Amino acid sequence: MIGLGNYLFISAALFALGIMCVLTRKNAVHVLMGVELILNSANLNLVAFSKFSVGGLNGQVFAIFVIIVAAAETAVALAIVLSMYRLIKTVNLDRADTLKG
Repeated sequence: MIGLGNYLFISAALFALGIMCVLTRKNAVHVLMGVELILNSANLNLVAFSKFSVGGLNGQVFAIFVIIVAAAETAVALAIVLSMYRLIKTVNLDRADTLKG
């Protein structure tokens, strides 16, 4: 049987990969994928704790809310990335300061 430790290990690995992706990439789309990895690791934690706790679906309900927020975040972030590409013809985050003011 798969225990809670296994879920937490996979979640920590996803979180570490997401943080590494956010901190090392310059492409805005890659950074967004890293943020999604971080959110998915949080979802895995919520569902795992919900499975191994007594009485309830609280973790699964919170995971659904995180998925909804992630979908909204992705839509807004992709709109910003498309706007940035239209203005400066690149999605490199080093050049994102041109969207100021």
